[in-house]
Amino acid sequence: MGYDKLERNLIDIVKEEQAKLGFFKEDIRLYYPLSSLNHFFNANDSADEMQMRLDTLPESITSKLGQIEVSHKGDRFCFHIPQEGTVYVHDNTAPNEFIHQLVELVGKHGCTMNEILDLFHTYSENIITEEMNNGEFDRLIRFADNSKDPYYYCFKDEGCHIIYHRFLPEDYADFNF
Repeated sequence: MGYDKLERNLIDIVKEEQAKLGFFKEDIRLYYPLSSLNHFFNANDSADEMQMRLDTLPESITSKLGQIEVSHKGDRFCFHIPQEGTVYVHDNTAPNEFIHQLVELVGKHGCTMNEILDLFHTYSENIITEEMNNGEFDRLIRFADNSKDPYYYCFKDEGCHIIYHRFLPEDYADFNF
């Protein structure tokens, strides 16, 4: 179960990067805090224990993403995905149209929060939105039925543009927003 969650998240992040920057046949490095990895495995591993867990990834992941090198410094882990992994994601997974549209929308000068809400509503009438007053973000938006998109999207209106960050529910809870 934990490796399945890890695989899905790695692929989702590669898709998001490809939506933002375009597809390039290149290696990619993704970074995770230990706490996020522990959430995937429902564990409480130390950094060294997690490293041992990740030293040999299952064939179900490596057959798709290649021989991923995992290293860590303290509680920060680096997943070095080879070119074949980014090519696999581009060539063999369905594009995430929502992410493409969201990236395009927030990249547009003058984007508004109402336009973002409209985009979410084109994918589901059942969304949850909450105002946030924590200095980091202004609004949380997520899909109520999170089976297809489990992420919590946090938005900040910086005056001339809106930025977003997405979190898995467990990571969002860790921040105590």
